[in-house]
Order: sequence, then C-alpha cells, then structure tokens
Amino acid sequence: MRTLFPTRLLCFLLCAIHASAQSPIATARGETPVAAIRSETRVAAASGKTPAAAGRSKTVDVSLGYSYVSSGESFSNRMGLKGADASFTIGYSRLGIRADFGYVRAANVLGTGRHSDVLSYLAGPVFYLTSRRRFDTYIHVLAGGARVSGPVRINSGGILLGGWATGYAWAVGGGVDYWFSDSLAIRTGVDYLRTAYYDSTLAIRGQSNIRTTATVVYFFGRQSRTRR
Repeated sequence: MRTLFPTRLLCFLLCAIHASAQSPIATARGETPVAAIRSETRVAAASGKTPAAAGRSKTVDVSLGYSYVSSGESFSNRMGLKGADASFTIGYSRLGIRADFGYVRAANVLGTGRHSDVLSYLAGPVFYLTSRRRFDTYIHVLAGGARVSGPVRINSGGILLGGWATGYAWAVGGGVDYWFSDSLAIRTGVDYLRTAYYDSTLAIRGQSNIRTTATVVYFFGRQSRTRR
C-alpha cells in the first residue's frame, strides 16, 4: 500500500506529459489546425469554387455587330434601317454601366434617291437578371442623344428632300448573352428606342423605334466573368 500511491502518481504524470506533447503547435500559436484547413479545402472543392473564383470582381466587355431599326412617327408608318452597333460595358456582379453607339441607314427613301440615317450615342445602367454557365440575361436603361436625317413627306403633298435634327434620345430593353468560350459570346437584344425628327408639319416630334441587335462580345478576363 505504501508503494501504490507513488506508482499511480508517476503514471498520471507520464500520461499528462504525453498528452501535452501531442497537442498541435499551430493551436498554441493561434493558427488554424492543418486538419481544419484540409476540411475547408474539401468543402470548397465540393462546391466547385476556388477562393479566387468565388469572389466577385469587376468585368469588362466590348461588342460589335449588326443592328436593325424600325423607325417612324408611329407604329403604322414604319421604315427599316440597317447598320452597326457597338457597346462597352463595365460591370460588378449583377450591375454595370454600358455605353452604346449605333448607326443605321436606309437608301432611296420615299423614292427620292436620298437616304435616311440615325446615329445614336447612349449610356446607362445594365442589370443581369440571371447568370448561368453558358448564358446571361439582362435589361438596360440608356439615355443620351441621336442625330436623325432624311427626306420627309409634308402635308402639302411634297417631300422635303434634306434635313437633320439632333436631340435627346433614350432606350429601354434587354437581351441574352450566349457564351461559347470564356472570352467570346453572341449578344442579342431588343430595345424601344425613342428619338425625334420632323413630322409632316415640319415640327420636331418624337419617333417610336424598335431596335434589334446581334453582336459579338469579347470579354477581358476569364473565370471572373461569372456573376453570382
């Protein structure tokens, strides 16, 4: 009985020293244990996101392509114009700012041999409604100006062969970006475009235009394009 207590005390001290030797050094330093880091890495891999890809970053893209505008004072009196459209967009997550430039033209208007054209320069916010691996959907509201020119039929029965007007313009619409690589996409969109030009009384009136576009988009950057 006299030697039993010292023996038990010695065993207790040896077990305590052994357990202290096995405690993680990283925990004593205030660092995350290696096992916890590996566990977080497995969770990130399972979700399909790396720390860099999961973050939200700025996006930049430019587009250039075809534009068609159905123009006129009203929806019953239309004229088709064809041309080009270009845009530049800076975005962050689901919001962005877009600058849009368009030029369309129609030849031999009213049989006069003269042409009509619309040059528009607009800018405004763009909002991405959905974002998937292959396509994004968006809406935008743009405002700026437009220069409109061309022949005008007047009330007296004659035709004003030449004229032009520059004024306020705006557009509301949306579309789809279909991405076929990390850097290239096809963007299709439809807008209601409001401009102003001479009517049959030679007064400046608003014009209701429907604009459709199909452009090629180039994205500067790769995986950070994803908006989540």
